[in-house]
Amino acid sequence: MSTLDAVQAALAAEHAAVYGYGVVGGRIGDDREGEATAAYAAHRSRRDSLARTVRDLGGTPAAAAAAYALPFRVPDAAAAVRLAALLEDRVAGVYSDLVRAAEGPLRREAAGALREAAVRAVRWRGSGVAFPGLAERTGSRAR
Repeated sequence: MSTLDAVQAALAAEHAAVYGYGVVGGRIGDDREGEATAAYAAHRSRRDSLARTVRDLGGTPAAAAAAYALPFRVPDAAAAVRLAALLEDRVAGVYSDLVRAAEGPLRREAAGALREAAVRAVRWRGSGVAFPGLAERTGSRAR
């Protein structure tokens, strides 16, 4: 996978995460609303940074879809928490790919994003995984 392809994949994942956190924010309980708002802001910031990186690499940033299919129904706060953890697992997976594809400052940035997604996933889930970003280790599909 080329660096540009990996950055585009990360950008697409961030678009989906921003959309997903819009759903999470509409269903999450008051006790975790601040956490959801902070995650939403973090993903928007990463998305914007990745769009600049794509342009710097000579590409055209992937556009966000009008809507995204959710992996399951999100009727309540418990489902919103599960969705938030899954979003973070998926984002961690694409950042894992970007760490492998990139070098220098971009690689450090991707590793930081992977770490942040893994920490947020632990907070949402209440437990961690040994190898964040690797689907075969987390029991979820990261892509």
